[in-house]
Amino acid sequence: MMKFDHLNLPVSNLDRSRGWYISTLGLKVEFEIPDRRTVALQDGEGFAIFLQEKAGATANGGALWFQVDDVDKAFAEWTARGVVFAHGPQKNFWGYGPELADPDGYIVRLWDERTMREK
Repeated sequence: MMKFDHLNLPVSNLDRSRGWYISTLGLKVEFEIPDRRTVALQDGEGFAIFLQEKAGATANGGALWFQVDDVDKAFAEWTARGVVFAHGPQKNFWGYGPELADPDGYIVRLWDERTMREK
């Protein structure tokens, strides 16, 4: 068995990115390593994203896909709480869903199983 479990993202400002991933995406802090300017954030299924502050960090076209229960509902709820999206749910090369960007420009895409089959 092999399972993708952790991902490291270099970020330009750890405090700003930490706050964004927690307040926007709802990730939870698993642990922090202050002297290495690193925080491990976990989704609801056990996957961890390490944010590590690095000088000159850039997204370089990196994208993250997060599965949600209902794309349209998540988009409406997140928009109501002030999350700004690059675009709403729509058909894309990768399927159907909205897109936003984190503070460093990493693309974040939301998707759900139903709309991937239907749209």
